[in-house]
Amino acid sequence: MMKFLNQILCLSLVLSISMSSTLSFAQTCSNYKFSSNNVFDSCNDLPFLDSFLHYTYESSTGSLHIAYRHTKLTSGKWVAWAVNPTSTGMVGAQAIVAYPQTDGTVRVYTSPIRSYQTSLQEGDLSFNVSGLSATYENNEIVVLASLKLSQDLGNGGTINTVWQDGSMSGNSLLPHPTSGNNVRSLSTLNLVSGVSAAAGGAGGSSKLRKRNIHGILNGVSWGIMMPIGAIIARYLRVAKSADPAWFYIHVFCQASAYIIGVAGWATGLKLGGDSPGIQYSTHRAIGIALFSLATVQVFAMFLRPKPEHKHRLYWNIYHHTIGYTIIILGVVNVFKGLGILSPKKQWKNAYIGIIVALAIVATVLEAFTWYVVIKRRKLEAKTAQHGASNGSRSQYA
Repeated sequence: MMKFLNQILCLSLVLSISMSSTLSFAQTCSNYKFSSNNVFDSCNDLPFLDSFLHYTYESSTGSLHIAYRHTKLTSGKWVAWAVNPTSTGMVGAQAIVAYPQTDGTVRVYTSPIRSYQTSLQEGDLSFNVSGLSATYENNEIVVLASLKLSQDLGNGGTINTVWQDGSMSGNSLLPHPTSGNNVRSLSTLNLVSGVSAAAGGAGGSSKLRKRNIHGILNGVSWGIMMPIGAIIARYLRVAKSADPAWFYIHVFCQASAYIIGVAGWATGLKLGGDSPGIQYSTHRAIGIALFSLATVQVFAMFLRPKPEHKHRLYWNIYHHTIGYTIIILGVVNVFKGLGILSPKKQWKNAYIGIIVALAIVATVLEAFTWYVVIKRRKLEAKTAQHGASNGSRSQYA
């Protein structure tokens, strides 16, 4: 039984630690021809949101001529592309916004973003913009513009770019989603070399890496190790040969899960502090509740009465109630986190498979445990009855 549980644990850890998110494009920008016969020197396939950037940069004048294409749009969507002169994020971005209006025309305008709570109001940017226009055909918006940037960008010709999309209500813009690819759509672009990279490094943004680390740590700890530790405690203790080994295995598993979970919880707090305008209230509240309950559970171990103590029954009720509450909240919050990270579907399916496998194992072991317990009680009752019978015969012998 212990060997089987160890195999489940190893499989769970391997599948969980593999969680990451990648995305590939079938389209490329290099073979695209504009209906307006515009020609640009360079283009980039943007890594998220089905978008492309075509551009010509004149380093002598600091002029940047761009065509931003956002494809595969459904009706009632707005799009935006921006340069951020001050940072790699959303705040400070100088945006160009476009959307199809209800009368069939396309509105395009500039909007400086000063906070996360922006409603993309029209306003002047920190640099001049001319030749602004936009078209909407075949579920694709194309924005054309000329930007007058500083002739000395100070970063070797590198700019920070952000692009986005969101839904609309009539002609009113609604906030864009705050999960999945909508929080990954930022990059740096070297206008001289044409090299583009996800903001924060070629391997992906530092914030995205932190989100993935946060997800893996919490998925492994609260979502997998905690349930396995509970299974070990409930079912291995039935085997008399496993006593007291089951207890130490249980403590090791739960203590390891707690330590890893606290690390994941701390990265979550850091992510929240770095993104004050992005809030996942339910996910955050459950995370705080998990940390609080698990911390109380850990310290309660130091107050555990001996088995024969009159208060041990009440301690057991408390311990089991808090423990199973932690497991339920942990699994629920892992699914909340998967919804926020939006990884490939196979990783969510993998976690579902792990939980289903653990549930099946628990069900089978529950039935087997009751079989063993009932059989043992019958045997003990029979032995006691036989002993009493022998004692009675010897008394009258």
